[in-house]
Amino acid sequence: MKFNTLKLISALFLSAFILSGCESMDTKEEDTFANAEMDAKAKADAEAAAAAEAELRARQLAAQELAAQQAREAAMKEQAALREIRTFYFDFDQSAIKPESRASLSAHAAFLAANPSVNILVEGHTDERGTTGYNMALGERRANAVQQYLVVNGASKSQIEVISYGEERPANSAHNEAAWSQNRRAYIEYK
Repeated sequence: MKFNTLKLISALFLSAFILSGCESMDTKEEDTFANAEMDAKAKADAEAAAAAEAELRARQLAAQELAAQQAREAAMKEQAALREIRTFYFDFDQSAIKPESRASLSAHAAFLAANPSVNILVEGHTDERGTTGYNMALGERRANAVQQYLVVNGASKSQIEVISYGEERPANSAHNEAAWSQNRRAYIEYK
């Protein structure tokens, strides 16, 4: 009987040992499964965050490109508006370009530089005061001053023809300072 009792105790002990080992294996499998789920969730979260960040960068880049395009369009409109100014006025007996004329003349120069097949005629004009010969020379100096400014700022000299009309083609035929200031000019004509 002692032997049977010993067998029974051994069997119980062995069974308990096996069962305890199985439990720990099941727990390890559950832990491994839980860790795999957490790793998958963390990976999915990281991928979602990376995708959101990429989308944000793409939107920022698109916004920057849109802003740059709008800035280019605004600059083109501004240049076109400056090129609409074709008459440039001079002080009495002067052929120096006035500071207020420079932005518009620079716009014309940039346009001519970008379009080498475009040609212009620069007309020089004066008021009626002075002799005909002096006024023809002064009109030519004014037209040449405009031509020189355009060439220095990128236009080709071969694109620009210069002519002086002196006092022959007044913009205003009255005989007062207001009329004379309108007649002291150079005019750009696109061909």
